[in-house]
Amino acid sequence: MRTPLCDVFGIEYPIFAFTHCRDVVAAVSKAGGLGVLGAVGFSPEQLEIELNWIDEHVDGKPYGVDTVMPAKAQQVDGHSPEELMAKIRSLIPDEHWRYVNELIERFQLPPLPEGESPHGVIGWAEDVARSHVEVAFGHPIKLIANALGPPPKDVIDRAHEQGVKVAALAGKSQHAERHVQSGVDVVVAQGYEAGGHTGDVATMVLVPEVVRAVSPTPVLAAGGIGSGSQIAAALALGAQGVWMGSIWLTTTESNSAPEVVERYLEATSSDTVRSRCYTGKPARQLRSAWTDAWDDPAGPGPLGMPLQNILTAEANARIARAHRKDLAFAPVGQIVGSMNKVQPVRDVMYQLVNEYIEAVERLEEGLRSVRA
Repeated sequence: MRTPLCDVFGIEYPIFAFTHCRDVVAAVSKAGGLGVLGAVGFSPEQLEIELNWIDEHVDGKPYGVDTVMPAKAQQVDGHSPEELMAKIRSLIPDEHWRYVNELIERFQLPPLPEGESPHGVIGWAEDVARSHVEVAFGHPIKLIANALGPPPKDVIDRAHEQGVKVAALAGKSQHAERHVQSGVDVVVAQGYEAGGHTGDVATMVLVPEVVRAVSPTPVLAAGGIGSGSQIAAALALGAQGVWMGSIWLTTTESNSAPEVVERYLEATSSDTVRSRCYTGKPARQLRSAWTDAWDDPAGPGPLGMPLQNILTAEANARIARAHRKDLAFAPVGQIVGSMNKVQPVRDVMYQLVNEYIEAVERLEEGLRSVRA
């Protein structure tokens, strides 16, 4: 399974694990892959705590950080988190506030305890994302990735000055070409099957298109990859590794809520939908009455990023606190149908490697029989 990217990052296997859980980051890196912590849900102060913890528990192994600096988003200026939040809330139309309140009533969501006032994710605002970058560069990271296009040029330049590689996700070959022109070192070709923010081109089609478009820049395949045989397929398509996210959601180390894990284990590959209901951009997640409500033509429809998440923050917090399995936000890719048990990260990595070896041996056996 070894590829040139293994030497670039000092890893044993070209398996890059995107996760919002620090325990998964450390476990994947210690098992020979490269864990990448998604920073968007953390305040800069909390991100500092998370990265300090990883530094202490990763045994000196390499890891990375993923930020979200969208190329297209509602521009919001604020000199403090409070000012930023006030500005964002002022941009949300009254009809959307009314609709959220209607949904809270319709789904009978219990109120939050007194004093608990969720603000939503503001990591999609550029000011906050830049704060995440500042925190990340204060740690021995080997990779900084941007989930929605290439980071700004000054961020790329600074990363290179510190010896940090830069990755960016792409859903089209044209996007990948622009990423490389911007100075990105690794392109993540993320297909339609992927969990979270994703485009509309399938992985099997997208990966070879991107490989051809940006060669010799290395490409990681993402979307619908949850087994060693799928890793083998990705490498056969020209990728130098894989970027995996969904598979870690049902690991022992995952911080997914118990009711969400139950939904993952019960779901089939047909149970996901791309919806803007949580972030304002199309994100694949398990379909629910909540996603249906935001697709309802009678409603006002989702707002853009970052407004949608701020709009629904209290409702989502009520859903989580009430452990509403039927409504909980459950981002995941179409491989969810194969995620049918909880197991440690190390076991998942061992299984991926063994399945890869078995897949390659099957191919070699087939080739030998043809030559015979």
